[in-house]
Amino acid sequence: MQSSSRRAFLVGRRTERSPWETFLARLRRAAQGAVHDFSTEAGSARLVPGHMQDVYHARSLCVEHGVTLALDGMPSAARLDDGPVLWIEPGAAMARCERLGPDDPRWFVQPGCLIGDLEQAGLPQFRDQPPHLTVAAWLADRRGCDWDRGDTASSGLAHALVLLADGTQANLGAFGVDNRKPLDNLRVQGMIPRLFELASAPGTDGARDDALWNGRYRLDALRPLDGRTINLAHLLLGHGGELGWVEWLVFDERAGAPSERPYEQRYGRRPGTGDAAGDTDLAVRALFDPDGVFPEQGQQF
Repeated sequence: MQSSSRRAFLVGRRTERSPWETFLARLRRAAQGAVHDFSTEAGSARLVPGHMQDVYHARSLCVEHGVTLALDGMPSAARLDDGPVLWIEPGAAMARCERLGPDDPRWFVQPGCLIGDLEQAGLPQFRDQPPHLTVAAWLADRRGCDWDRGDTASSGLAHALVLLADGTQANLGAFGVDNRKPLDNLRVQGMIPRLFELASAPGTDGARDDALWNGRYRLDALRPLDGRTINLAHLLLGHGGELGWVEWLVFDERAGAPSERPYEQRYGRRPGTGDAAGDTDLAVRALFDPDGVFPEQGQQF
């Protein structure tokens, strides 16, 4: 019988894996989709999920290994060079787009569906939007979702199922006397009172005579224009990939309307956005992602 030292001499000693290599090895074993390592010093890779279970596994591994989970394909995405990052690109395996029924004006849409397909389907809010973007990237893009203050209903977004940093699936949709479904989720139930407090806090609105929304997160969705219904899904409009991972969305083709401003001229930190608004942004992010699983700043602006 050969001794262990003899075997080691014959086959060579195994090089110990780095934490990043261990993370990638575990991800490749767990995921059915494709994983590509960019071989950067800090650690960077892309996952194209084969199904939603791949994203669940990726989130769990990112939490365990201290890796940032970032949405790939978003316009003006931040570089995220400070630490290891896993970019997830929703591809063809997560690209369903279909009516909920033969005569139903609502559409079930997965995150990998392309904006061009939604425009061709006749949803007006996607007119003049970059057709190559996935709907997940569009939803995260602050320029693409830059409707006027209180007018988030023009997005036509009716409902969203989002995976939060702690693994909770949050159903976000219309919220009011006739619709209390979000309260069925204990995680969201704990967030709602604080979100309404932040939406009413001094400095949240910026300049009241300015129709543009100044914050990073659309708290104005909780203070909609007269006649509009509060919808918690609208908090995700322009979220920069910083609040969660969207599993699927429902759009109502009757409610959608394109922004009147050219895409290139939308969103930017505008006068009236002071320290109070910045503190509010941080507080919103802390409610959704207290442990920093998603990027702190997913877009460059």
